[in-house]
Amino acid sequence: MPVQTLASLIGYEFRNPDLLRQALTHRSHSAVHNERLEFLGDSVLNCIVATLLYERFPQLPEGELSRLRASLVNQKNLFETGRRIELGAHLLLGDGEIKTGGARRPSIVADALEALIGAIYLDGGFDATRGAVQHLLGPAIDVADPRTAGKDAKTLLQELLQARRMPVPQYSVIATTGEAHQQCFRVECAIPELNIRTEGEGTSRRSAEQAAARRAYDLGSRM
Repeated sequence: MPVQTLASLIGYEFRNPDLLRQALTHRSHSAVHNERLEFLGDSVLNCIVATLLYERFPQLPEGELSRLRASLVNQKNLFETGRRIELGAHLLLGDGEIKTGGARRPSIVADALEALIGAIYLDGGFDATRGAVQHLLGPAIDVADPRTAGKDAKTLLQELLQARRMPVPQYSVIATTGEAHQQCFRVECAIPELNIRTEGEGTSRRSAEQAAARRAYDLGSRM
């Protein structure tokens, strides 16, 4: 994917390409890497998301704002955002990380996204970074719900079914692919009472169950 395409996906075009390169460089690749930018980006990202939530929920108390922010700025959500923009395809990794699938590893992708935020902040300032964060995380912030903040998809689905006096959902592994060190699981979530069957994929059975549960919850909550 060309860098220009990445710029459109993150909502920002760098004036200093060296900052972009550093943000995309893992420590396994070079002595000049993205860990300091990640440190900066983590702080800036938390500040911007806190500001956006403060503005969106003017009546929400501090504790609930903190929980809501934590539910948005975590490795899982940052990884999903990075995967959506195919950030892994741009990462500069050492040979060992390339061989073991580092470009798809949640921790590496999430850290690189934070480094990218830090690099945007240094390159364009706070307002430009806020625009990029809104571009990247805006959809998740728009649907953020204080009532479900901090709860994973399986918990939300179970609570939904319990409120309707229905049995817990049934999870089953329907496929496993890949080598032992980078397996991909596909799991089905079945709720016969609602005629719902969804599938989810992940690098572990647990993450695949969560993905399937999220889809089932989205369907069930609209019924």
